[in-house]
Amino acid sequence: MDKNCLNYGIEISDSDWEGTPASVRQLVEKMGQHIQKSDQELADLKAQQQELLEKINRTSNNSSSSPSSDPPSAQKPTEKKKTGFKRGGQPGHKGHSRFLYEPEDCKEVLNHRPETCSCCGEKLSGEDADPYRHQIVEIPPISPIVIEHRLHQLECLSCGSSTRAILPVDVNPSGYGIRVVALVAVLSGLYRHSTRMVQSALADVFGVSMSLGMVTKLRLEASDSLESVVSEAKIYVQNSPIVGADETHFVQGNIDGCNEKKSQAWLWVGVTPLVVFFQIALSRCSEAAKNLLGENFCGILNSDRYAAYNWVGLGQRQLCWAHLKREFIKISERPGVSKEIGNALVKQQEKLFELWHRVRDGTLKLVEFQLLAQEIRDSIKSSLQEVANHEIGSREKTPLAKTVRTCRQILKVEPALWLFVTAEGVEPTNNAAERAIRPAVIWRRTSFGSQTYKGSTFVARMLTVVTSLKSQRRNVLEFMTKAVDAARKNRPAPSLLPEGNTSDEQVINAV
Repeated sequence: MDKNCLNYGIEISDSDWEGTPASVRQLVEKMGQHIQKSDQELADLKAQQQELLEKINRTSNNSSSSPSSDPPSAQKPTEKKKTGFKRGGQPGHKGHSRFLYEPEDCKEVLNHRPETCSCCGEKLSGEDADPYRHQIVEIPPISPIVIEHRLHQLECLSCGSSTRAILPVDVNPSGYGIRVVALVAVLSGLYRHSTRMVQSALADVFGVSMSLGMVTKLRLEASDSLESVVSEAKIYVQNSPIVGADETHFVQGNIDGCNEKKSQAWLWVGVTPLVVFFQIALSRCSEAAKNLLGENFCGILNSDRYAAYNWVGLGQRQLCWAHLKREFIKISERPGVSKEIGNALVKQQEKLFELWHRVRDGTLKLVEFQLLAQEIRDSIKSSLQEVANHEIGSREKTPLAKTVRTCRQILKVEPALWLFVTAEGVEPTNNAAERAIRPAVIWRRTSFGSQTYKGSTFVARMLTVVTSLKSQRRNVLEFMTKAVDAARKNRPAPSLLPEGNTSDEQVINAV
């Protein structure tokens, strides 16, 4: 402890300090220690306050939280500018009329002809070559088709023993046909109904009575019929040139003893334009990511900055700018240097996406965009480096310390931010994977996950089938019926891969 410990700007000569009574010097030392401790506590409180403020102000704009979790204060209604036009379709707009069935698909066609003129009352005759068509669509009463098999038992006249007939080989012992199994799977996987809701829908709509246990049993049969289908889809995704990946937490119970450690389950997704693959694993580590993408993955990975994907080289990665934008906004909401750098980063990001949208619209050539993007890249990198050069303590929790750590982390993967500028077909965001995983999140919230490994497998397989078929505009119920029928007859299952010569670009343009 020295004579200037209190740092009040008052200098005391060595002789005066030496002449100060020992009790006074001891008191000064204790006061200095107390002030240092108070300063440290104040700094910690400010850091805690800033951390709490960030939590309070957390929205979908500055974090990975969903928009549905935003507080009312963050949900600002968008004010549309008045155009002066009336509501509805504008002149020149191509209208959309109701879908009409072909005449041959109609059960009955009734022609109605006016008898007299609505103006003068004269009788009318002749034919209208193009009459106005109005169709009434009705659903016939639905009743199940029940085929009863009676297994007779006969007694042998020679030995007296009784023998009962057995079911034919092509008759399934479950008591339900392939369309019922397919419908149970679709109601569960596509429409995300619970076991009890599936039971109720079958009874109310189709007149099919079924126990809750049988609903589960038919789900598992449908899941088993999709094993080879989903395996083929997995290989397709792993060998695709561009794959989007994402993951979200899932709940898997331990009723069957397959999750004795009661580990947190994770739902992973690999996305291509036409085929999507889901898997559920009891881990969020690199091994699960390798199982999703394949250990020898050679394509381009579009994902967020989660560390489980770090085994993929930076030259093969495009990191999501939507996640990066939220990081920049979070930095801009902190005080001091963080606010200035954050605002600069947000402006550069907005400028980059404005140019990117012009490239997609065809109003800016790719070569020009690449030159302008290089200027933006240099500016962003310079801003990140400026903050990263600040000296901070290893345990410092100030807003600036958080910003410094974030900027250093981004700089480590900075080359993976710009692949979309030069590689054709690569998007700057991971929105495709996030859109694909959203129905799974809704399913998780309504079902609270699964209780067994087989239940998780059913979820992953149905999500794979439903999402892929929707991308290809194929009928899910029809596909599931074929899959169950093929499994019961030991025939090859239908393929989930794109039919014919349809290319990814053709499907995207059609959508």
